[in-house]
Amino acid sequence: MAKRFSAQRALQLILEEREAFDDDVEEEVSECEDHISENSESDSDFEEEDEIEHQLVPKRRRAPGPARQQPAPGPTCQQPAPGPEQARQQLARCNQGRNATRNAIQKIILDCTNLEGRRVFGERWKEMDQTHLHAYFGVFRSKGESTESLWDAENGRKPFSATMSLENFHIISRIIRFDNRDDRPARRQRDKLAAIRTVWDKWVHRLPLFYNPGPNVTIDEQLMPFRGRCPFRQYIPSKPAKYGIKIWAACDATSSYAWNLEVYTGKPDGGAPEKNQGMRVVLDMTQGLSGHNITCDNFFTSHKLGQELLKRKLTMVGTIRKNKSELPPPLLTTKNRRVKSSKFVYTADTSLVSYVPKKGKNVVLMSTLHRDGRICGQEHQKPEIIMDYNATKGGVDNMDKLVTAYSCKRRTLRWPLVIFFDILDISAYNAFVIWMALNPEWNRGKLQRRRLFLEELGKALMRPQIQRRQHVPRTPASAVIMRRIQEENAGAPSTRPTEPPSAEPEVCVSNKKERCEVCGPKMDRKTQYTCIKCKKYICNTHTHVMERVGDIVQDAM
Repeated sequence: MAKRFSAQRALQLILEEREAFDDDVEEEVSECEDHISENSESDSDFEEEDEIEHQLVPKRRRAPGPARQQPAPGPTCQQPAPGPEQARQQLARCNQGRNATRNAIQKIILDCTNLEGRRVFGERWKEMDQTHLHAYFGVFRSKGESTESLWDAENGRKPFSATMSLENFHIISRIIRFDNRDDRPARRQRDKLAAIRTVWDKWVHRLPLFYNPGPNVTIDEQLMPFRGRCPFRQYIPSKPAKYGIKIWAACDATSSYAWNLEVYTGKPDGGAPEKNQGMRVVLDMTQGLSGHNITCDNFFTSHKLGQELLKRKLTMVGTIRKNKSELPPPLLTTKNRRVKSSKFVYTADTSLVSYVPKKGKNVVLMSTLHRDGRICGQEHQKPEIIMDYNATKGGVDNMDKLVTAYSCKRRTLRWPLVIFFDILDISAYNAFVIWMALNPEWNRGKLQRRRLFLEELGKALMRPQIQRRQHVPRTPASAVIMRRIQEENAGAPSTRPTEPPSAEPEVCVSNKKERCEVCGPKMDRKTQYTCIKCKKYICNTHTHVMERVGDIVQDAM
């Protein structure tokens, strides 16, 4: 039987590819070593498409040869992936102080949101608390759906209506803030991310506390789609969205757990483009790692980066651009080379391989992890370096794909809200990874376990707000949900009816639509509802739901 989902745990986790060398080539190896060492300083900003097919490493017998160099000793490489008990111990070790950080993030959001609410609505603003905020997070699992459809009386999602009204949801979406707008101009002069910097930094600081990545870590970029006004919006034509906010990400290659993230805010105003940006990003994203292998693409890979990572007891595998000056010319030529052949070049701690997947084209990789030229026995005859690269390069891309499948993102013109949506999506995915590490038997055998997890997570977030809600929802199904949860919370049957009576409704549904007589002609709101007493057309905004002893009455306000 599936283990019961823990609501408190969910709340805690959310924010929380050879050809043998000719004699001539063998004579050139020493020259190539000197060439690599002498030219490793330079870098280039031209980009090249990575054409290696993404595939898993098949099980195969190793050909006899020199032993493969292992990563420098570290705690993760020496041990298998953590099991359930190890994961629980690891989670227990990082309990100290993390609850305070989580509460600090929520307190910042609540304080800034209430400040904005009082500025906009004045005395009419009702202070938001943590229960309201969690309920707002819970109703957000609705990518691409209109809010009017989500709250529709017939086809909408009943738990949403039972949690809060559509008007309240729109008000919170409008008012929610992550900083004090009064002192934002001064902070924005030195930090383009000032509108959400504090929340972002505190959240990113929490990510490594919950999960120890496996032996392979992937570093790549993520593009959050956004076409609105943003001082650091990027245009990347190779991405599906093309326009958006770029984020550097370090993810576990196996589970795609987002371990570290950094928003790219562009070059400084009036400043020169950053040099060796790829190396700087990798070094920043791997702070705190030791004994791991870093997989990255040709934007990041260089000989100098490999040497710097070795000093940190980290190895590197990645494609490398052919215009890098540290690459020896014999490795780049494809003339007279047969298809599916490989050339290798070695230094004391670095391996280079050039593989020809088709006539006239080659792919070059650099590795500080591999020390031999093993070839896969399959038909494509790819070197082991390429096979390992293909197996570990997709950590960030897979995380981006999974997060997009179940997302809370909605259309908005506010870029801080776009980043906050990404925080919620990644937090929910990370929580799922940790939950499955702690509870591997949960819903075993069922498909779409992540969808089931997100459904339970949303319910856990919304439940406290439903329990304390006083106004009965307008739709009968939502009212039933609210009463059932409240009765379960009270532990005793309720004297209220389980569904509204429909024999003599106080609001009629007309066959035609007319303008709401309360809104007036300027709003031009069409509605089918009329008051049964005065026969006036009234919209949902001006329909008030009141609970009496035996019935539910809706009257024009």
